[in-house]
Amino acid sequence: MVQALRQEIVLRKEEFQDQLVETLYFGGGTPSLLEVEALEGLIATVYEHYTVKAHPEITLEANPDDLSDRVLRQLSKSSINRLSIGIQSFFDEVLQWMHRAHNAQEAEKCLKTAKKYFPNISIDLIYGIPGMDHTQWIRTIEKALAFEIPHISGYALTVEPKTALKAFIDKGIVQNVDDAQAQAQFHILVERLQQEGYIHYEISNFGKPGFFSQNNTSYWQGKNYMGIGPSAHSFDGMQRSWNIKNNIHYIKAIEQGKIPRETERLTLTDRYNEYVMTGLRTLWGVSLEKIRIEFGKAYGDYIAQQAKKHVRAQLLSIDSGTLRVTKKGKFLVDGIASDLFVLNEF
Repeated sequence: MVQALRQEIVLRKEEFQDQLVETLYFGGGTPSLLEVEALEGLIATVYEHYTVKAHPEITLEANPDDLSDRVLRQLSKSSINRLSIGIQSFFDEVLQWMHRAHNAQEAEKCLKTAKKYFPNISIDLIYGIPGMDHTQWIRTIEKALAFEIPHISGYALTVEPKTALKAFIDKGIVQNVDDAQAQAQFHILVERLQQEGYIHYEISNFGKPGFFSQNNTSYWQGKNYMGIGPSAHSFDGMQRSWNIKNNIHYIKAIEQGKIPRETERLTLTDRYNEYVMTGLRTLWGVSLEKIRIEFGKAYGDYIAQQAKKHVRAQLLSIDSGTLRVTKKGKFLVDGIASDLFVLNEF
């Protein structure tokens, strides 16, 4: 698999020949299972075949149970300079409910050790979990703050179709997600982190100044990105592509010098909808002038008209020609964005 990943990096170098690689991100699975040598080999392949900016952000997603002192020490000597750790919770009963491999003690030990080696760390926390009351959620936030982690991502528990959780809910084995509880816990998170100097720069992400995720910010701002490996997605500004999911088929195709992917060319409406969706999620918002320039007057008139009712409801605000969600509208941003989408080409 690692050899196939390196080969795909080489096969696709022409796609980025006139561009600067700004970030590298190892995610979408459990990349922390790889040996440091394998990670370094992949990074070296990028440097060999692409133009990389000086001091890029290089992030590794990791689970707490994979980050022993030995592994963290090795990683600190590598090119990786940022860790994104899937803590999820600091309570055993919650971690067990989510079927996480680590326990609360491992989560805390991992962060204590990681801080010795990495100044740039992000952690994930989950809210809206059935049975987790506000008191326990507040204690989770306070534990996270005690570690002085510079970046925190907070995600609402979502129930995906065709999953074990969905089946358990349908059978009444576990209770369903309470949207009101999730919304309340979202606002608790926002208020507490802002009190501690975190900037709420994207709906699910909070960073201290200088510690925003450069990788994710590039995505939200519509920059090009290339995904390597099974199921990985790519975007070049005009079209989106995604690799096949099957590992064996992926490796065989790469060995034959083929990129096993599907491609979709985005229409003007697709690109408008994506800009609205990603822009509203960030503190930078949606520029009404940009919409008129890049997409045309019809799109500009449409979003201005559609936004009026949300502005009246104080879910959106318009300031200096920029449309942003208000504090009241943040938890509802996906629904608001969908109401601003264009469903058919003008």
